[in-house]
Amino acid sequence: MQAANRLQTALKKGASFGAWHMLVRSLLASSSSILLIFSQPGTNLARQMASTGLDWILVDCEHGNIADAQMHESVTAIAAMSVSPIVRIPSTEPWMIKRALDAGAHGVMVPLLETAAQARDVVKAGKFPPLGRRGFGSPFPQAAFKGVETGVQYLQEANDGLVTVIQIETKEALANVEEIARVDGVDVLFVGPFDLGNNIGHPYIGTMHDNLRDAIAKIHKAAHDAGKKSGIYCTSGAQAREYADMGFEMVSLAAESRHRRG
Repeated sequence: MQAANRLQTALKKGASFGAWHMLVRSLLASSSSILLIFSQPGTNLARQMASTGLDWILVDCEHGNIADAQMHESVTAIAAMSVSPIVRIPSTEPWMIKRALDAGAHGVMVPLLETAAQARDVVKAGKFPPLGRRGFGSPFPQAAFKGVETGVQYLQEANDGLVTVIQIETKEALANVEEIARVDGVDVLFVGPFDLGNNIGHPYIGTMHDNLRDAIAKIHKAAHDAGKKSGIYCTSGAQAREYADMGFEMVSLAAESRHRRG
């Protein structure tokens, strides 16, 4: 199962690259007084994104226009392309972690986490006993991993085969970052530069304050000092290359919501 998790495999080798999936419906045109809305199924859009050769696609259920059923569809479509679907849940609630993993997500990204105690709770919610308290019973997740044939095999391999990504994006999380990084079961510390900048008083608005750069460097170092991986949200290919060259292992390249006309 670990071999079928493309993100996990890429993280072991060096930098991995991915993209943000936020849309399942687009407002495309208007004619006179008639507003034309064209439905854009998450399945088709997710499949197109996953066909680009990326290692992972982030299904954004925090800020994206993606509901639970659409998340299931996107996860399935991405995994079918041998790309890792990673679901960003809206909050740290355990049931949200369960829903994402039961859909077949190769990992979860958890936003707005601030303490090591919260990180330990996240890990427990995402792992089966004896390492955690995740319930077993979904018929769907094994289909997202090539070579996993049964639910029992998934149960036996999931604890080692999934990726837990913690976002560091508040001043509280930054203060606790070394302790968070040392939590067993946390695999990646991921920087959200916009929220992090806002929270430390230096908003990222096209240019980055030195204090924000220092905060990002602190997170990167904390992850590596603890033997974990670091990641960051980028807004361009050039910026993604810069952070990959700095040693970040989970780097976003683009969000489909940012690529539009006008």
